[in-house]
Order: sequence, then structure tokens, then C-alpha cells
Amino acid sequence: MPGLAGGRHGPAELRPLVETVLAALEQGAAARGGPLPAGGPNETARRVAGALGRPLPADGTGAHEALHTLVREVARGAADPADPHCAAHLHCPPLALSAAAELAAAALNPSLDSWDQAPAATEIETRVAAALAAVVYPDLPAPDALMTTGGTESNQLALLLARERAAGGPRVQVVCGANAHHSVQRAAWLLGLPSPVVVRTPAGVLDPADVDAALDELPGRALLVATAGTTDTGAIDPLPQLAQAAARHGAELHVDAAYGGTLLFSRHESGKLDGLQSAVSVTLDLHKLGWQPVAAGLLAVPDGAALRPLGHQADYLNAADDTEAGLPDLLGRSLRTTRRPDVLKIAVTLRALGREGLGALVDAVCAHAHQLADAVDRHPALDLRGRPVISTVLFRPKDTDDEQVAALRRELMYEGRAVLGRAAADGRLWLKATVLNPHIRPQDLDALLRLVTDARARQTRAAP
Repeated sequence: MPGLAGGRHGPAELRPLVETVLAALEQGAAARGGPLPAGGPNETARRVAGALGRPLPADGTGAHEALHTLVREVARGAADPADPHCAAHLHCPPLALSAAAELAAAALNPSLDSWDQAPAATEIETRVAAALAAVVYPDLPAPDALMTTGGTESNQLALLLARERAAGGPRVQVVCGANAHHSVQRAAWLLGLPSPVVVRTPAGVLDPADVDAALDELPGRALLVATAGTTDTGAIDPLPQLAQAAARHGAELHVDAAYGGTLLFSRHESGKLDGLQSAVSVTLDLHKLGWQPVAAGLLAVPDGAALRPLGHQADYLNAADDTEAGLPDLLGRSLRTTRRPDVLKIAVTLRALGREGLGALVDAVCAHAHQLADAVDRHPALDLRGRPVISTVLFRPKDTDDEQVAALRRELMYEGRAVLGRAAADGRLWLKATVLNPHIRPQDLDALLRLVTDARARQTRAAP
């Protein structure tokens, strides 16, 4: 009978299995040999089908064979964000210590929907969430934060809280930029709110004058959503001026800082988030610029009282007499019931690195992004769209059209040579490099650009 991960004997059961997993990860990465498996979707599907076989066989193959075969295939077929040429998305390489903490969370399997399922994890979450909220709102007495699965859930919660604050009055009208994350519009749809008023952002960020004009047209209550780190360019909206515009019109401000929020840990970069403290809520994602395994999202608020609308009661989890007796009530800390202790890996990272250590990682990737931008700017065959605001660099080969840029990106991806994103800006399509690997070297960046220019040269030679 298979052993269990927890209990007194759990570590002894896990130890040989972990060795099997580590060997499979190593072999899979070696077989892949690059940032992405070569051959594109069809080849990946063929290899996975061969390794997986019948997903539910009549008789099992045993723990070590199953782990080795499937973990090796997942590693072989991974888009590995630790590879210096995997830079398409806000998909960070997690710290080894954070991944190790995930093992403990999985083995113990606490669920943070009642204290008696997660006594220590409950206390860790309460303290760490409050500490991170205090980074966002350093001058307030009782800020708090909720753990979420990421920016989408955090933005949904922000709009939900705004809707509940307006209960009994006019419905909240969301106002956001065309640069806002798609989850803002989806959250409004999900919550039955009016479709957001979308303000054009031709310069990539919200213009306070345009926001003023949009708010002037609204008769009722508004929630202005600003972005601190767009997914396409890493741009940061002018937060102080937007806070002033919102205040002039009696509107509230929510800031989606899923990408840029951890700039707060850096002494050099934190000034880019001035004005964040004016927000009624702030989205953060530590599985982006925080080097955590998914999921590690938060929604911070200036006072824990703002979370009261999320309160909920179910006798088997938070009976009134248990709450009165002092057992923590956790149902109001999420819309989810069963919840993993995602806070554990964050707590381990904060303890291990401290604010200075995290700030150094932020500074490193921002510096690497500027190094990449410098290399592009110097290159005679490449165009740079602009200086990085955080760690995103947009560029493209000279003398190409958008169709050629898209085809070049797919060629590199299907060959398993490089994973670059795509972003539309200034009426053109750009290659996007999101630099999130603090260990990347200048020679890695130069090699990435060579891959692009070599692919463009092949493309030119193949043209009729």
C-alpha cells in the first residue's frame, strides 16, 4: 500500500521519491536542451502520448516508474523560465528555497478554511499578509491583505469590495485604461457591473486629463483602475496624478500592481510606485517579480475592516460559539473554501532573504533589462521601442513587417531556441523579452539577440 506524505513516517516515505523526482527533472532538462521543447505542439503531443500511454491503466506501474516517466516528460516538454532564453511572459523562475517550501506544504496539506485544519499556517498567513500590506501602506495602523491565486482573483476581489461598499446606492462604474489587464473587464462581467469605461492609452499609460474627462461624464460612483506594470510593456500609470483625479471626482482608486508591486522592496525602484498608498486596494503577485512558484497573489487594503463584506458563516467551519471562544474565522479571508498554504513559501523567502535581499533581486533584473535594451540600441539590425520601465524590453528586427515578426517568433519557439513574447505598441508588433531571471548574464542576452538576427537572416534568404 502506498505510503503517506505526512505523519511521523512521512519524511522516510518521501525521501527516495524526492530523489526520483530530482533525477527525472535533471534528465528531462538535459533531453530538452533549451528553453522549450523543439518541434512545436504536434511533436510535444506525440511525445506526451507515448510517455503517458493509457492515463488510467488496469494495473499500475509503481511509484518510482510513474514519477520518473511523467516528471521526466514534463521537464522535457517544459517552457523553463530558468533558461536565459525563456523570456516571453511574466513567468518567473522560482527560487529553489520556495520550491522546497512547496514540498512541505504539499506533504502536510493544510487547508486554510478553518483553524483546526491549519493551526500554524493560519497564524503565519495572518502575520505575513499584514506585513506585506504594511509595505504597501507603511503609514497606516492596520493594513491587511488576502492571499489569492494571482492578479485575476485579486482584481475580481477588488471590484467585488467596491461593489459592496456601494451597496444601496448607484452601481459602481469601473473606469480603466485600454492598457489594463483583461481581468478587469472580466471581473465587471462576472460581478454584474456595467461594462467598464475604457480610456484610450495611445502613449501606453493613462493620461490624467483623459481620466478627468471620463469621470466628468459619470453621474454615479466610480472605481478607477490604474496599472503599475502592464503585461505588454511594463508601463506604470501616473499614480499620484490619477489619485488626485479620482479624489476630485469622489471616485475610488484600485491599482493593479501584479507585475510592478515588488518594486517596493527596492530602494532604487520603489519611487516608481509613489501614489500607491492612495489606493483603496492594490493587487500584488509574488509569482511574477517575486520568484515564487504559482500561486502567490495578494490583495492589499489600507485597513482590515475593508474586508468585512467577505464575511461568511458555515457551522462546520466557523460556528458562532467557536468564533466567540477565540478560534480564528477564516472564511472571510477568501471566496475560496479549500485553500492551500501558499503563504508558507512566501514566508520562507521573506525570512531567508529579508527586504534587502528581495530588493537586490529586483534591482538585478531591472539592471539586466537595461543591459538588454543597451545591446538592442547598439545593434545595427534591431530597433528598440523604448527604455524598460521595469524589466520588459520591446524590440524587433529592422525592415520587417508585423507578419514577419510574428513568423520569426514562432520559428524560434518551434525550434526550441528561444521563447519571446509579442506585444502591439505604437501600431506595430514587437518581440517582447520579459527579464525575470536574476542570474542571467550579458553573454546570455547577446546570444538571445543573435538568435533573433540569425532567424531574420534565414527569413530574408528564404523570401522569394
